Amino acid sequence: MPVPSKERVTELISDLVQRQGYDLEGVAVTLAGRHSAVRIMVDSDAGLELDAVANLSHEISAVFDSVSDFGESPYTLEVTSPGIDRPLTHERHWRRARGRKARIDLANETVVGRIGVLDGDSVAVVIGSRTGPEVRRVALPDIQKAVVQVEFSKPDPRELELAGGIPEGRVAPADADASEDEEVVEGLDK
Repeated sequence: MPVPSKERVTELISDLVQRQGYDLEGVAVTLAGRHSAVRIMVDSDAGLELDAVANLSHEISAVFDSVSDFGESPYTLEVTSPGIDRPLTHERHWRRARGRKARIDLANETVVGRIGVLDGDSVAVVIGSRTGPEVRRVALPDIQKAVVQVEFSKPDPRELELAGGIPEGRVAPADADASEDEEVVEGLDK
């Protein structure tokens, strides 16, 4: 019997993930012949702690072991963060990305700026100008696509100040962008 569908995996684990204080950001099931992979992407406002996610991985594994959906098929279980290239589609993504630089596609323009405070249905974006950084409000419904950008140098302190800083528990820009790209927190072969 093959690995169950993405929908079935989501059904099996969503309550467990929520009880542990995480948001289930995505599930990917990859069928690869006799050895498949199940990737679970989780996040929280406080970020991810390695030990807590390792524990979550073991609990998810126990849930999978308790149902017949997986049969005897071998698979690899990965519990990970969504990665920096995840599109910002929910309000929680905007809260968590505060202080990060993002490319924001609107109907008639593209804005690149530092994400600021989310307030109702709009977000502050700190944009560079000739006179220095300035804040612009962007309505969430006007955003067609937004993705955090990788930064290789420390951000301007004034931009970070105007953006409202980095949320507690989140990694500051340029401190870990290179290692943050979908780093697998825990992997279990079954």
